[in-house]
Amino acid sequence: MTNRQILDETDRRLIEMLRDDSRLPTATLARRLGVSRGTVQNRIDRLVAAEIIQGFTIRLQSDVEAGLISAITSLEIRSSDHKPVIAELKRIPEIARVHATNGRWDLIVEIRTRDLASLDRVLTAIRIIKAVSASETSILLAEVR
Repeated sequence: MTNRQILDETDRRLIEMLRDDSRLPTATLARRLGVSRGTVQNRIDRLVAAEIIQGFTIRLQSDVEAGLISAITSLEIRSSDHKPVIAELKRIPEIARVHATNGRWDLIVEIRTRDLASLDRVLTAIRIIKAVSASETSILLAEVR
C-alpha cells in the first residue's frame, strides 16, 4: 500500500495545517477539521508511525540566519547508484539537504556555511567524491518575496 492510498482528505488537510504551523494545538486542529481531538491525535500518531510525517521543525526568518552563506550545488554522478554518494554527502555537517532530481543534474545539495572559506572547503570535499563527475554551485544572495 502506498502513502497516497492510505491518506484521505482529512489526513491531507491535517498535513497541510501542520506544514503551515506544526505547533498548532490538537484542539485547534480538531476544530478546523471538524473532528475530535482524539481523532487528530490518532491520525498524527498513525502518520508518524507510517513515516509519512518524519519530524516536526521550525522555520526561521531569513534574517535570523543572515550570517550564514547559503549555496545550492548541482551534481552529476557517474554511477547509477547514488546511495554511496549520498552517504558521503550526509557526513559533511554543512550540507543541510540532498535532493534527487531529474534533468541534467542527478543531485541538488543545499549548503550552509559561516564564511566563504568554509564553503570552499565543503565544495572541495564534494568534488573529491569519486563518483561526482561535474558540479555547479550558485551562492544564494537574497530572498525575493
